[in-house]
Amino acid sequence: MDEQLHERVREIVRDIPPGTVASYGDIAALAGASTPRLVGRILSEDGQDLPWHRVLRANGTPAPHLVTEQLARLRAEGVLADGNRVSMRTYRWRPPQ
Repeated sequence: MDEQLHERVREIVRDIPPGTVASYGDIAALAGASTPRLVGRILSEDGQDLPWHRVLRANGTPAPHLVTEQLARLRAEGVLADGNRVSMRTYRWRPPQ
């Protein structure tokens, strides 16, 4: 895997402020990754020290195997969910240009 891309994804995820979220696709676009799945792969392999819980699917839902922990971490930061869905319109992070 491209080490520069890997580090860029890590930098972007590290920059997501508490109380906001981004989608895997948002991160992929910012990092120049070919697919959002690559972002998920990077986070699963090397994301434990990052605020990985701030990265959701495009529809505002966590991956099924992360629902409980991810939503609990987001709630602790003030991000509210309707069921298992976070409003991307309300909480989406917009990085400075």
